[in-house]
Amino acid sequence: MSAVKSALRAAKAALDAHQYELAIENANRVLQEDPRNYHANVFLGLAFEKQHRNDDSERAYRAATVLKEGDPLAWQGLIALYEQQGARKLDEYHDAASHLASVFIAVDDKTKCQTVVDEYTDFARKCGSRAQYRHSLEMLLPGGQLYDYLEGRILHPAYTYTKISEIVEQDETEKINYEIGQRRTRLGAKIDQVTADVKREVLQASDLETIYQHIIDWTDDDGMRRSYEEKLLQHAYDTLVVLPSPQKASKREQVVRLAQGFVILKHPFILAWRITLEWKDVERIEELDVGLLREYADFFPEDGLAKVLRGYLESEVSTCPPYAPDYDRDDEGQGTRSSVMTAEDRLILMTDGVDDTPASALALRIMGEYYLYLEEYESAVKTARKAQRELAIGSRISGLPLINISDAVNIILGTAMVHYQAPRHHPEATSLFENILTRKVTNSAALIGIGLILEEREELEKAVDFLERALQQAPSTRVKAESAWCRALSGDYETSIVELEECLSQLETNDSRTKTLKAQILYRIGMCIWNMDTSKSSRKDRNKAYARFISSLQADMSFAPAYTSLGIYYTDYARDKGRARKCFQKAFELSSSEVVAAERLAQSFAKTSEWDLVEVVAQRVVESGRLRPPPGSKKQGISWPFAALGVVQLNVQDYSSSIVSFQSALRISPKDYYSWVGLGESYHNSGRYIAATRAFEQAQKLEKEIDAKVLGDTWFSKYMLANVKRELGEFQEAIDGYKEVLASRTKEYGVSIASLQTMIEAAWQDIELGFFGRAIDNIREALKTAEDLVTWRNNAFNLWKSIGDLCSVYTYVQSYIAEFPLQAVVELLNYDFDLETYSLLADFDHLDWAAFESSAAGKEAGSLVGLSSYTAILAYKRAISCCVNDAHARAVAWYNLGWAEHRAHICHLGRATDNSNDEFTYIKASVQCFKRAIELESGNSEFWNSLGIVTSQLNPKVAQHAFVRSLFINDKNARTWTNLGVFYLVEGDTQLASEAFTRAQSSDPEHAQAWLGQGLLAAHLGESSEARNLFAHAFEIASASATQIQRSYACSTLDHLLSLPNTSSSTASLLQPVLALRRLEKQSSADLSFTHICCLLQERMGDHAEASKKLSAICSILEAEYETSESVETLARFANVKADLSRSLFAEGKYESAAENAETALDLSVDDETTNMRQRTRLTAHTSAGLSNYYLGSFDRSIEAFQAALEESQEDADLVCLLSQVLWAKGGENEREVAFQQLFSCIERHPGHVGTILLLGSMLVLHDDHDTIEAVSEDLRALRIQDDLTPQQRKQLTQLLSVIATLYPEGYGRSMAPTSEATASVMLGPSDPYGWSQLSDITDEPHPAEMAVLTAIRKAPPRGELDAEDLCKIYAGTHRGEDAQRSIMFAPWKVSGWRTLSQL
Repeated sequence: MSAVKSALRAAKAALDAHQYELAIENANRVLQEDPRNYHANVFLGLAFEKQHRNDDSERAYRAATVLKEGDPLAWQGLIALYEQQGARKLDEYHDAASHLASVFIAVDDKTKCQTVVDEYTDFARKCGSRAQYRHSLEMLLPGGQLYDYLEGRILHPAYTYTKISEIVEQDETEKINYEIGQRRTRLGAKIDQVTADVKREVLQASDLETIYQHIIDWTDDDGMRRSYEEKLLQHAYDTLVVLPSPQKASKREQVVRLAQGFVILKHPFILAWRITLEWKDVERIEELDVGLLREYADFFPEDGLAKVLRGYLESEVSTCPPYAPDYDRDDEGQGTRSSVMTAEDRLILMTDGVDDTPASALALRIMGEYYLYLEEYESAVKTARKAQRELAIGSRISGLPLINISDAVNIILGTAMVHYQAPRHHPEATSLFENILTRKVTNSAALIGIGLILEEREELEKAVDFLERALQQAPSTRVKAESAWCRALSGDYETSIVELEECLSQLETNDSRTKTLKAQILYRIGMCIWNMDTSKSSRKDRNKAYARFISSLQADMSFAPAYTSLGIYYTDYARDKGRARKCFQKAFELSSSEVVAAERLAQSFAKTSEWDLVEVVAQRVVESGRLRPPPGSKKQGISWPFAALGVVQLNVQDYSSSIVSFQSALRISPKDYYSWVGLGESYHNSGRYIAATRAFEQAQKLEKEIDAKVLGDTWFSKYMLANVKRELGEFQEAIDGYKEVLASRTKEYGVSIASLQTMIEAAWQDIELGFFGRAIDNIREALKTAEDLVTWRNNAFNLWKSIGDLCSVYTYVQSYIAEFPLQAVVELLNYDFDLETYSLLADFDHLDWAAFESSAAGKEAGSLVGLSSYTAILAYKRAISCCVNDAHARAVAWYNLGWAEHRAHICHLGRATDNSNDEFTYIKASVQCFKRAIELESGNSEFWNSLGIVTSQLNPKVAQHAFVRSLFINDKNARTWTNLGVFYLVEGDTQLASEAFTRAQSSDPEHAQAWLGQGLLAAHLGESSEARNLFAHAFEIASASATQIQRSYACSTLDHLLSLPNTSSSTASLLQPVLALRRLEKQSSADLSFTHICCLLQERMGDHAEASKKLSAICSILEAEYETSESVETLARFANVKADLSRSLFAEGKYESAAENAETALDLSVDDETTNMRQRTRLTAHTSAGLSNYYLGSFDRSIEAFQAALEESQEDADLVCLLSQVLWAKGGENEREVAFQQLFSCIERHPGHVGTILLLGSMLVLHDDHDTIEAVSEDLRALRIQDDLTPQQRKQLTQLLSVIATLYPEGYGRSMAPTSEATASVMLGPSDPYGWSQLSDITDEPHPAEMAVLTAIRKAPPRGELDAEDLCKIYAGTHRGEDAQRSIMFAPWKVSGWRTLSQL
């Protein structure tokens, strides 16, 4: 025991000496001897604490407290240890401080106990979190051990609860903000919903209301109590807002109880007063406690609701005693006497109040009622709708249905909508009233509202019934007057007058509030008198209806209907248009609902062309909302304002708006003829031609349904429909429409000129489509129209422009130039003219009237083609003289003349004159024309483009500038880009040309000339295949009038055919080139080169008769030309055509003529050594002569011709084959031997020539030369693997090998020789139908025949060149009925298909 004590003393001494390790050793020694030694644990904990071994120190102190829980030393050590560690051990500090305080309470040491508590709470405030500080404060709350022991020495409970409430408020605010920030980023999250959910979670779990209640209970400060009562109400209200509906009841009771407490105590907390007032579900405002309303206005004078209440209580609407407080409070709280407000000030005050408190349903309801009283129905509607929204929000917050308030607001809205823009809102108003009447069948306001709506719908009996029911509930002079008026509208004028007089007697004379009603009753009495006797004398009587109208205005000078009736009186009976117009203006100024006055005004303004005023009147009527009747109404809609707006918008070219206006008019009046016409015209002017067609067709249907006297003249719709058809390109229908109009209006210039222009446009379209004959027919009709027009309107620009166009047509369809009506055109030009007119630009083009007469008499300058160009130029010159005062028309006229001059140049009419020898005569004149057009209209890109075209040869710099200027004005013009590309191509700049053509293609991919330019560029660069493809595409998308495209396409196709190694070509590939050349013949018949090319292509197609006919015609023309010029070149061309003619005649079977023409060609080309075509001409002639003589039986002459051909062609292999065939056909041994020799020599010179080897093999088989056949067979088999064989050659090769295998089977095996050869053909060419067909002929298996069909389909055009006869044979080989029918369809002239079908 002494050792323990000495060790304790040593430990204590070591602590005092700050020898903490020694103290730990001594304390541990003690604990080894006595583990339950209290002081040893305390010393050990203190030593560890000094060494900052906090965990060991805490264990030692804890062990000590367990040994002596009532001793303060260990607890004090723990507290000191925890204080050193700050907030880390604050929760343990709380427990230690509680135990230490309990120890001091046990020993009754209040001072030390208070010290412990104060130090702990102060430490928690400084170092701990808000939750830990709150935890420390909760030790001091009433009901705890510490509060009971230290009461009076620690914080007052009210202060403690206040501190705790501040902590909780801050925590809840931060938690709400944090959770909202976290959840709002989730997918599909909505901020309003997230906020409500978070607040609901936090506020439902909150204990703030309990804390607030404790503060209220404990505090002695009334101000503090009121403050926390406000907070309690606010917190409860906020919780109520976010609670779901099923949980609102109990919380709402709490909120209402708290709010009523504030009101009872007269405490000015606005939320409590708002809840008390807004949540009272009263049917009328008068049911609210007026004292409460006044107190609210006194307590919160600056609040918006208070302003509304003050204005309401002082207004005429309120049934309460006027609100007149003795004093108002100024800014310093001093009392000042108030003054009575005027009506204007009251309205301003209430309006400001509503603006200040837009969320108050009560303020909006009161304001809506006041607007109804002022008859400001639009404002009442807007206010009531706001009240509905706010009432719905309030009901959702409180959970109260507020049925009575909702009905009151709906009555305000419905009543306002009865009058506002009637009858637009009547269906909605009816729905509102009917909904109210389902709950309150005697509601007089709803009954009156439905009655007025039925009156507007002209359902008068029902209206009277509802109004009478309303009168039974609440007698009213206004309602009785409406009932009487309904009887008047139903025709019972006498009864109505009696009842209206009774109503008039019930009104007070000097009551300003009833002046409008009095004016209305007087007006209605006047209308009853007006309609009772409709005679003119009665209505003119100023003592009857007129007097009542005047009395109505005396009662109320702003009563609009009375002005309207007076206006009608002055217009129709007093004949005073000035007064009438003033009356109508006054009526319409006072009320936009006076539709009759508005219509009369609009008509008067329209008569004087005051369209802006018409628009103002019509627009205001439209905005009034009285045009469309409600659904189910018997009342007719009013369409004229929309129609008037449409007419005005048409006049100002606002077509999109006019369409909408006319459509609106037609929705109201579907049978309004003139609205259909206006709609069609609007569609037409805006480019919507299909819709315009439907509109005019509908108008024409109405013409048949409506009396002609009512409609008046209807020609305009027919004329406009013809215009629409013209725009759609349906020219014949348009022409027929114009003729129908002209049948009744023969001298209608606009229709006549439109008909003329349409005929010419139809002709141009026919030219583009290739219908040249139809184009000339349209021109003949146009000429007749022009002949009629010129007799009574010969000074019109469009007339002479059209005459110039119709003359120009003949230069584009030169095959019909013989039909040019020269005499008729001369008579037109000679009609009432001035010589100076035709002398325009004569210095440049040398063409005036005298020059033209000279040309016409001598048929000079290209005969009729030239004369048609001259007449076009003269017509365009006369057009210029007809538009002196119109700059735009004059610019267009110069532009037209410029192109006419250019066309004259294109038609090769450049001629020598006395003063010059200039082939650019017309081009220079064209330049002058385009320059003058540009001077008049420099912003027109087409003018600059045209100038660039005509100056390209004269001055390239000017041309480039003109093209660039055109593109500067309009850089999207594909034509200009194409022209610029051609310009660069001509100048040799291929890169710029390519860029220009590319821009043209991107601007308009359908512009064919851009593709032509790319083709020309490709041809210039030597890319013939690319050029041919581009020409083909250009031809496909081009019109029939694009002659250059047709030339380029045909030439490229012919060049391609000539470049092929064999002469085979499908008919389909030649159709389009031949079509192009035939069109070209029609447009430029003098161009013999392309006619010759057409003949060559037709010959390849097998159209030999047509080719022979054209070649004969060319020969006649060339012969005549040679007789005139004796040109060597012409003679060479003639010989060439003769050779081609002989070949075509031979193919046609006319052998004698063929031989004769061939001899002629040979005779004419003997001495020709200058032309490059001599060899080809003579070779063709020799070959044609040889073949013709062969078929004529003249073998010797045939052989001579072929031998000569061989000499001309340096032993051509094909000619050798022909010669060998002729020798073989002659039949002699010597001839056949020579034939063999020729073929063997040819094979040596041309070892790969297929025709020679095939012919040799065939001859050897016929000669039965077994030894030679074996050698030739090897060559034939070698040919089978070549890829360049034509289908016909492959077929012949297969057949020949099959024959050889059949006749000479030694190398195959006797029974399998043909089959083996056919199988080998299939193996070498599995996609070749001939091998399969041969195999199917040899074997009875169906598979080869089916494979032959499949491969033949792939080889048929356009994918291959298999002809119809081969297809016929292959399909017949399957021996099936359907294939036999297809075989017959492909080649009905072949026997194979018919034979197969007959065998089935």
